[in-house]
Amino acid sequence: MIVQACINGARPSAFHPRLPLDIEAMVRDSLLAIAAGAAELHVHPRTDGRESLAAVDETMLALRRACPGTFIGVSTGAWIEGDEAETRRRISEWRDLPDYASVNLSEPDAPAVMALLRERGVGIEAGLASVADAERLLSLPDHDRVLRILIEIDEQNLSSAMAIADGIATTLADAGLRRPILLHGSDATVWPFVARARERRWSTRVGLEDGKHLPDGTVAEDNAALVSAAVAIFRAPPSAA
Repeated sequence: MIVQACINGARPSAFHPRLPLDIEAMVRDSLLAIAAGAAELHVHPRTDGRESLAAVDETMLALRRACPGTFIGVSTGAWIEGDEAETRRRISEWRDLPDYASVNLSEPDAPAVMALLRERGVGIEAGLASVADAERLLSLPDHDRVLRILIEIDEQNLSSAMAIADGIATTLADAGLRRPILLHGSDATVWPFVARARERRWSTRVGLEDGKHLPDGTVAEDNAALVSAAVAIFRAPPSAA
């Protein structure tokens, strides 16, 4: 059970005044998030504010220097480059490799991206947003060769979101796939899903990629404040969870 910090994602600059969009800001927020209790980092490298897989090397080098020993991952979302061949080309050119990369099973080229990441020695965080995504993962010949399962739900209706997450977990369990699970929601479901992850003894993540509000509904000062709140939930006695 860990708390991962997802510090920026695809959010626009107007989302939060302290959204880290350049390397200096990413390093600052990463250090603060780790100090607040984050065990890992998930970042979306950017060039001139725009998400870019070409920016992975420079970003990873800076984060490795600032946060030695910290597990660091990136996204491979198809929207970043907007072209399947370009996505694969950029990944093949990485020199300063992340420890892991998230791959969305809802994306058509996911199997090819996963195969390339394995060739490069990068761990795979298999992103599942639906039962169909889980079934697709299970259909792949190397479905058990993933670092972990990332159950990530965008649905904002809490009961529907919980049903989807439970359906994914049940589908994987019924198939006998036993990999670590990281569960997270977005915006309205962030904190209910942090609590659910704690109950199931799964990992979770928080940060400005997923939402900007604290459990009490106020806007967090920064990523570190969100991490602190999640760590407090994970460390609370069972009766206080």
